[in-house]
Amino acid sequence: MDKRTRARELAMQGLYQLEVQGRDLLEGLARFFMENDPNPSVRKLASEWTKGAWENSAECDALITASIIKWQLPRLSMVDRCILRLAVYQLKFCPDIPPRVVINEAIELAKKFSTDKSPAFINGVLDAVLKKIIADDAD
Repeated sequence: MDKRTRARELAMQGLYQLEVQGRDLLEGLARFFMENDPNPSVRKLASEWTKGAWENSAECDALITASIIKWQLPRLSMVDRCILRLAVYQLKFCPDIPPRVVINEAIELAKKFSTDKSPAFINGVLDAVLKKIIADDAD
């Protein structure tokens, strides 16, 4: 498995744990990452992405909320919410990652960790978020 793909999996799982257990777990995630992957570069990326998405969750959630139709953020499954937060964080704050890579990787996370309908839902939301980010950057 690609190092960045593995780091995204760990980051999504870290975000899930933070969602369940709260901010106090943030520093303890290093142990989770160490127990789940021996590669230091994977753990470093996972940690950076998890912390970045968590610390910018209000901005990410606002973009997600503006892009979901007939849904409210709390109604989304926790797994889908974490996948979306990670992907929106990467779309907004990680310009070194191509947007199509972010979206494709998020779809793959949804296929692996969520329901059968989630990949299409994730794709639609992230396409809408990307359009908003591009439009905001153009202004």
